[in-house]
Order: sequence, then C-alpha cells, then structure tokens
Amino acid sequence: MGRLGPTEIILILVVIILLFGAKKLPDMARSLGKSARILKSEAKAMKSDDQQSAPADPPHAGNGTAAQEPAPRTIQAAPGDVTSARPVTEPSDTTKR
Repeated sequence: MGRLGPTEIILILVVIILLFGAKKLPDMARSLGKSARILKSEAKAMKSDDQQSAPADPPHAGNGTAAQEPAPRTIQAAPGDVTSARPVTEPSDTTKR
C-alpha cells in the first residue's frame, strides 16, 4: 500500500459526503470535538486524582478519627461549552451495611 495521492483523498471525501450528506458533516465534526474535549478533561481529572491520592506522608493509624468522605468532583466544561459541565457521581459500594 502506497501513500494516498490527491486523487484518492478527493475520492474519499466525495464518498464521505455522499454517505453522510453535507448537512450532517458539521454536526458530526462538532460532536467529535466535544467528545475529544470531554475525554481530555476526564483524563486530566484522573491524572490529578492519582497525584492527590498518593500522599507524601503515610497516614497515622492510631489517631482514632473517622475517615472523611471526599467531596464530589465536578468536571469543568471547556471554554465556550456550556452543555458538558456536569457533576460526577462516584460509584458507591452497596455491600457495606
């Protein structure tokens, strides 16, 4: 398989336009961009959680205080994107009773 030339790229674009229609392509590109921003923010949040969960000093076992519940996280929307900010619900363990 060789490299794609300009003729092949034009042919691929024509086939894509015929399959999806010219009106749906901007919507598909917009939703792909939103998905990429959400994926990036999720990865950034997971990375920051990993860094925060690894404490520099080990916890003291004999202090007798109860463990505090962590505050719920909120994923921030990208600038100009008002529809993707939402609170994150962490999975809870229902077997503890």
